[in-house]
Amino acid sequence: MLLLKFVLAMLPIIWLIAALSGLKMAGHKACVIALVVTMALAIGYWRLNVLCTATAALEGALNALWPICLVIVAALFTYNLTLKTGAMELIKKMLAGVSRDKRVLALIIGWGFGNFMEGMAGFGTAVAIPASMLAGIGLDPMSAVLGCLVVNSTPTAFGSVGVPTVTLASVTGLEAVPLAGSVVVIQCILTFISPFLMVCICGKGIKALKGMFPTTLIASLSFTVPWFFTAQFIGPELPDIIGSICSMGCIIAAAKIFNKNPDEEYAIQIAENRQSQENMTVGTGVKAWSSFILIFLLLMITSTLCPPIHNAIAGIKSSVVVYAGEGGNALGFSWINTPGVMIFIAAIIGGLIQGASVKDMAEVFLETLKKYWKTILTICSVMATAKIMSYSGMISDIAKFLVAAAGPFYPFIAPLIGALGAFVTGSGTSTCVLFGGLQSETALALGLNASWMAAANVMGAGIGKMICPQGIAIGAGAINAVGSESKILSAVFKYFLLYVILAGVICYAGSMMGF
Repeated sequence: MLLLKFVLAMLPIIWLIAALSGLKMAGHKACVIALVVTMALAIGYWRLNVLCTATAALEGALNALWPICLVIVAALFTYNLTLKTGAMELIKKMLAGVSRDKRVLALIIGWGFGNFMEGMAGFGTAVAIPASMLAGIGLDPMSAVLGCLVVNSTPTAFGSVGVPTVTLASVTGLEAVPLAGSVVVIQCILTFISPFLMVCICGKGIKALKGMFPTTLIASLSFTVPWFFTAQFIGPELPDIIGSICSMGCIIAAAKIFNKNPDEEYAIQIAENRQSQENMTVGTGVKAWSSFILIFLLLMITSTLCPPIHNAIAGIKSSVVVYAGEGGNALGFSWINTPGVMIFIAAIIGGLIQGASVKDMAEVFLETLKKYWKTILTICSVMATAKIMSYSGMISDIAKFLVAAAGPFYPFIAPLIGALGAFVTGSGTSTCVLFGGLQSETALALGLNASWMAAANVMGAGIGKMICPQGIAIGAGAINAVGSESKILSAVFKYFLLYVILAGVICYAGSMMGF
């Protein structure tokens, strides 16, 4: 019976993998079909009544629209507006002043700035904004989004000012600071190698490390070391933020020493314009970067790092229970203090600073919605599927079978369980809610360290985000390649396998060593 439940519960996941990678189906079509299959299974086999199934789907769709789709549309609107005003061309020239080497820029934007966006905002911003910027300055768009998906797998645990790990601590009853310490120990190897993979991906092969090894090593260490000690001694809120700021500064300094004259194979092409270079001042630079500077400032002052402002606006929210069955969770809507709203405000003010009219901004906004409606439909379908699978018991049946089948080798598959949760939900926080308790309770039953196994869950959640349809849809939208989701999944899947196997080995070895 347990095997049958497992096979049936896996059908929506198997379908998504087959449709996106095998059938090369567009993401929005594959995800809508997955939703229909999930509804049929929930009603027909798990005996979830029609009203409960419909309201579970509605809860998922509403949760997708606010705050996830809001963040994505805001991020893409910001990028498109910088194209409209010409600010992106100035940004491109300024970045070329740091380095014309695509590999260096991939580290600064995709690794450093991407980790910063994950630490501050999360919800897809760490893929949407860096990938669109890298494509805009001349990197191959597919390589840009692939690199961002891979490196975004490791800062997830401390994303959105530590929300996934704080949530995990709450679900498992563990202390937040020791849990954060376990998370950085279990993830430090994967975190260390991520920038090296970023360079190889954006440079199209391991040969791209030639001449880049010192800078890449500095990029890795300057993030990983402060990230590690911040989590160990301060807690889960600041590791990504502190690590990324240190890393960006060190990458720029290292590039000035080791990558003064990039190989032409990796050099971005900048149109020569002597007049624009002569007119480049601090003021024009700040004007060009104004939207991104404001995103940083607004996210910082409205986060828990600034309690007076955060507390003043945190209460401006609504809460409603959408699910009609027992155990329905309250769905919260923060109307001001949410990353998407802050990014929109920053984009509008930045647009005005850059000379955009209200008409220009309205046109860009409508064009963004028109261009990315398939991405929005994809994410709504995935979230609706996830809620139905959760409320019906399908997700718990998958986890129960894996636990029973693994036995003493359970630590090896613990990250895989977290990855499956993230594949379905697209969220590190949701994965911690779904499986955090299961992981810690199973650890206690097997005589293992509950903190270590809980850390394995959030590590797996970050890895699973690499291939989740929601994240891939965000990436496709960011590079203006809606419909290429199957191509992105096929390209990123080998990195997912590498990470999930390494994670399993690390988790199992750590459990045997008593971590």
